[in-house]
Amino acid sequence: MNGPVNDRAAYRHWRDVPTRWKDNDVYGHVNNVVHYSLMDTVINTWLIEEAGLDIHEGPAIGLCVESRCSYRASVSFPQVISVGLRIGHLGRSSVRYELALFAGDTLVAEGDFTHVFVDRHTRRPVEIGPPLRPAMERLLLPSPPA
Repeated sequence: MNGPVNDRAAYRHWRDVPTRWKDNDVYGHVNNVVHYSLMDTVINTWLIEEAGLDIHEGPAIGLCVESRCSYRASVSFPQVISVGLRIGHLGRSSVRYELALFAGDTLVAEGDFTHVFVDRHTRRPVEIGPPLRPAMERLLLPSPPA
């Protein structure tokens, strides 16, 4: 993560996601696989709704090549998770999304996903162009001072 995890202002996009009954595991808390699903859903919803990604017929698709999640606190149904999204790195064909999951004021988890954008048919990396790049630049964290 490039910036402070607990600083809500460091995240440029927020989405509230309610937990579901089926998200609880036998121990009575939201299972770790749900955290990854929430992050993936928030990223892809943002890509479709805000960045103009055409998941059905667009020339490029984003493939997740790396993901990470650090768990900080337990959460259980029926809580609402607020997911913050920012971009920590934007390359020519790849992007690293950084996310923080909060239940109220409690940081539940933080993590990141790296997408490489590839040609839909050849699966070879392609440059991230409009409309994705300008939208991603709006979520990009400023570079740290040298």
